Amino acid sequence: MNEYIRNKLSLVPLEPGCYLMKDKDGKVIYVGKAKKLRNRLRSYFTGSHDAKTTRLVSEIADFEYIITSSEVEAFILELNLIKQYDPKYNVMLKDDKTYPYIVLTYEEHPRLINTRNLNEVEGDVFGPYPNVQSAKETKNLLDKLYPFRKCQPLANKFCLYYHIKQCLGPCELPID
Repeated sequence: MNEYIRNKLSLVPLEPGCYLMKDKDGKVIYVGKAKKLRNRLRSYFTGSHDAKTTRLVSEIADFEYIITSSEVEAFILELNLIKQYDPKYNVMLKDDKTYPYIVLTYEEHPRLINTRNLNEVEGDVFGPYPNVQSAKETKNLLDKLYPFRKCQPLANKFCLYYHIKQCLGPCELPID
């Protein structure tokens, strides 16, 4: 590990976030996430690794990191950074044609939905996710944190989600 990397590592906080590994030309070659950024970044430059990681580390000339407020935020950010930079060492998410996404719809009363087909719904898109399970887990967490509508409007009655306090009932109640 060179002196530049060693000094930079000492400044990295023990916070959740994402990191971007760069080659000598400043090109992003790998994006990752961590519960504790300093520990995760330091692990690349100490100990032994498999062949792929050894090759990656040999190309790292610099890195950047982004602190997030939670592991979930780091996970979502990582996926979006991989899509943005298309790093050569992030092979798992290279072909995003069949990967799941979460969409916050543009409907009058927005819903969060899981989809693999971005042409079937309009809204703000989050993802791609590496598999259906991770998309479902993230959506379930978001459903608990934000009580968006989960149903199709019912005539003259509230849906089950309203009664179990997982929805504010925007279809039936005036919302400010």
